[in-house]
Amino acid sequence: MKITQEDQAITFADWGYLAIAKHFQKILKHETAVLDDQDSEELHQMRVGMRRLRSALLGFDSALIFPPEISQKKVGKIAFILGNLRDLDVLLDTLKTIYQPTLPETEQNSLNIAISRLTKNRKSAFHEVEKIIDDQSYKKLKKGFKTWLKSPHFQQIGAINIKEVLPDLLLPQISHFFLHEGWLVGSQFQEYQLKVKENLSQDEVELLLVSDGKKLHDLRKEAKKLRYNLELFTQFYGDNYQEYLHQVKEIQAVLGDLQDSFVLTEFFEDIFELELEKKLPTLVSNLTEIRYQKWQQWQILQSYFLNTKNRIKFREILTIKDDSNFTPIILPEEIG
Repeated sequence: MKITQEDQAITFADWGYLAIAKHFQKILKHETAVLDDQDSEELHQMRVGMRRLRSALLGFDSALIFPPEISQKKVGKIAFILGNLRDLDVLLDTLKTIYQPTLPETEQNSLNIAISRLTKNRKSAFHEVEKIIDDQSYKKLKKGFKTWLKSPHFQQIGAINIKEVLPDLLLPQISHFFLHEGWLVGSQFQEYQLKVKENLSQDEVELLLVSDGKKLHDLRKEAKKLRYNLELFTQFYGDNYQEYLHQVKEIQAVLGDLQDSFVLTEFFEDIFELELEKKLPTLVSNLTEIRYQKWQQWQILQSYFLNTKNRIKFREILTIKDDSNFTPIILPEEIG
């Protein structure tokens, strides 16, 4: 039985069907415009659709039965290729609209060299997008989803009421998030509790990002997966659920900004090598300052989620029907 509206959805399988249908239709909606390559927002929306579709396949795996043409791995591969192009679009837009206007003329000339290199890289990345969308594997994947949506197959457990299994769906996701090694970056153990290292200098932060930046990037991806799954079920919970969801979004955003700045610096180092600080001193200084600002924002969020009471209350919210009178522990007043 196909479900077309949220108010018709009752079971675990119903909600899985709705999630798959929603994200797949979003992908189809933006596909043609992505190939036209006139609006980068179209690419962004298709990439988001792919990522959310992959999250839905993972989250509802135990309720749904798919044909061999459909798999998380296949969706992930396409999302990765779209993501490469989207990342280059973001970098180019950032350089042209945010950094270039603030630089002295001599540095703008040097920056144009980097922009030219990125533009060439983007052409190659767009070619990869064109190739994958025209590939038989992608066409088979689309056909598989269309066939399944017309005649879906469910696991027996899919017949259970969605409200009964929400904690079982979401708690494992939160566990992965809480247990990620990224929380260790810039923190230390005090009496078996992780505490944020405060008042780190700019140089100390730079060293941490060089040695452990990948861990923070991976934590950002974990936050994104958690966010996508939390957003599927906002109607079942109250304001406090939304507050925790907001904090997860903030982590994704702040760590994303940190990563973008770091990637830009590595890109410039690849082009200018030892002459980077001579060619782009203002830009290098600006990027370093931005990373330090973002690091301080990260520490506030890190403190919030390393607080034992906040973690416990986040888990408890998922196990109650109404969290309207449920008050989470808020740490410093600057959080918000």
